Amino acid sequence: MKILVCVKQVPDLESRFVPNAAGTWFEEAGLAFRMNDYDEFAVEEAVRIKEQLGGAPEVTVLSIGPGRVVETVRKAMAMGCDHGVHVMDQDAADRDPWQIAAMIAGFAGPRRFDLIFTGMQSIDRGSGQVGLLTAERLGIACVTTVVGFSLEGRRATAERELEGGARGVVGFGLPALVTCQLGLNTPRYPTLPGIMKSKKREIECLSPDEAGLEAPLTMVSGFAPQVRMGSGTVLEGDAVELAAQVVALLNEKTAVLRRGGAQ
Repeated sequence: MKILVCVKQVPDLESRFVPNAAGTWFEEAGLAFRMNDYDEFAVEEAVRIKEQLGGAPEVTVLSIGPGRVVETVRKAMAMGCDHGVHVMDQDAADRDPWQIAAMIAGFAGPRRFDLIFTGMQSIDRGSGQVGLLTAERLGIACVTTVVGFSLEGRRATAERELEGGARGVVGFGLPALVTCQLGLNTPRYPTLPGIMKSKKREIECLSPDEAGLEAPLTMVSGFAPQVRMGSGTVLEGDAVELAAQVVALLNEKTAVLRRGGAQ
């Protein structure tokens, strides 16, 4: 059995974000980067299956981005992945989901993976489209927002998180792609021996064209920080006092109670 897990390196959300000069994304200088939260669950689930099956499956981790994403690939290898693949793409932040899916599918297609794990979405763009598009391009089953997973032979069962707190259970055959939701498992911390081994392992490097890059279907027209609105006003008191305060505010800030242009 062959397993692929796709990870993305994202900025820490505690960072201060400002638009870049082109106004298409944020300025990366000075930001701290780490593995996408949802992808940590994907890595953990892939490694658990490997352990469940006695270490027989080979787990490959793939990431697309500039040179810094190698750190994230090595973290996944330290967690238990066997092979690392880096698609060296300095313009990854400008790629739309179709292009990212094209590169993942271009790599995965000829290698015929039995299972592909991705995060449900990334915490920076949050499109939730890459996994779906990759499965569509590969022509394999796709199960999304998975919070429970089990595998027996070539059949898998997944529990999906639905709207309103409902859960759905889906059975499907391999090959398949699964997008992982928060709570699927508890991601492990890389051990020191795992970290040391990951530093010695060779990581395969591909160019975007070698991976199968295609033209985009969408383009970013603008990127700007959220406009901060004024703070609200909290009124306190009994019903009579509150009514008087509301009338006073309406008189002061609006023309709702005015007639003929005079108070």
